[in-house]
Amino acid sequence: MISRRIEQIAAVKIAMFLDQSFPPDSRVENEAFSLIRAGHEVHLFSLERDSNRPKREIWNGIDVHRFEISNWTYRLSALAYTVPLYHRSIRNSIITFIETVQPDVLHIHDMLIAKAVFKANAGFKINTILDLHENRPEIMQFYPHLKKFPGKFLIKPRVWKQWQKRLMQMADHIILVTEEAKEVAVQEERIEASKITVVPNSIEAKIYYQYPLKPEIQDRFKGYFNIVYVGDTGLRRGTDTAIQALALVAEKMPNAQLILVGKSTEDKQLKELAEALGLTARVIFEGWQDVSLFPSYIAAANVCISPLHRNKHHDTTFANKIFQYMAGAKPLLVSDCPPQVRVVNQANCGLVFQAGNATDMAEKLLQLYAKKENAIHLGVNGKSALDQQFDWSITSKGLIELYSNSFN
Repeated sequence: MISRRIEQIAAVKIAMFLDQSFPPDSRVENEAFSLIRAGHEVHLFSLERDSNRPKREIWNGIDVHRFEISNWTYRLSALAYTVPLYHRSIRNSIITFIETVQPDVLHIHDMLIAKAVFKANAGFKINTILDLHENRPEIMQFYPHLKKFPGKFLIKPRVWKQWQKRLMQMADHIILVTEEAKEVAVQEERIEASKITVVPNSIEAKIYYQYPLKPEIQDRFKGYFNIVYVGDTGLRRGTDTAIQALALVAEKMPNAQLILVGKSTEDKQLKELAEALGLTARVIFEGWQDVSLFPSYIAAANVCISPLHRNKHHDTTFANKIFQYMAGAKPLLVSDCPPQVRVVNQANCGLVFQAGNATDMAEKLLQLYAKKENAIHLGVNGKSALDQQFDWSITSKGLIELYSNSFN
């Protein structure tokens, strides 16, 4: 229950907490900008390892407070819910920040820093919002360093899951990214539905459209049927399935190539897979590129893919890339993770294949290849749906209403 002291305040002073350097963080930026435009004041606590960055600055309207941490403390974050050292080491900085800002509400981004914020808040008793960008305990099971020594023995996803539930119970309100995530929280974690606001992880299309297209990128890929993927290329994202599907369509689609715009620690395995399938020349690894270049790569695409493997995390979150693809008016080919299936079906902007099934993905690629006019139509549908339904300016209304209704 929100206190009367806060209910009477029209413009809310918000203290946000982030466990990493800022900028960048697209979701934090989007939320902060929207709240500032709505008349609120946003201060951001950021943990910083670069001693050359200013301790405090106004960045696009956000009052950023940077607190330097050592590399040792940063490494301790991996053990945040195994041993208490990480949270203890940053708690005094959080208290200093709260004393300086004197906020009306604490808005905590993700669970890594959350325990320390709740501990620091014990002496202030300020209302809290826990904004979970992802289901960290579920996705961390797929981190490569948790599959080998020493991470396999020191980092326990089960303990993180227990703490995530406890933190959700401690928070005055919770923000989640999909209706599917809310359903899991209500049914499995027994969190009251009224305590949850869904704020999808969409994009602000007008920012996407402002990035200039680079002709040199598009020219490099002319004359090919380009299958484009942007973002983290880890195996759990289904990039291996995409390479396997390309091998299956190689003869019928002789000019098809897969362009991976991103990187991960598992790229070596992907390159070995491409070589084993005789696709070295047809799987292009672009490495990590600035987000400002994504529109140029997407403009060069004939189809854009999000081939995520199914797991509890992917089944309850959006891959931000699907909205970038829609902004570029490209047909989508996505795996059957429920949130992205829902978007594709609602927008009629692409095709769906069974996650991890390279044969099914190959069949859908052949359909898009054979029916080029229909593929173009699907892309146009996606852009229209983004502008009218899925743009951040629309999906963020729940966030604005939360602050307006709870604090105004």
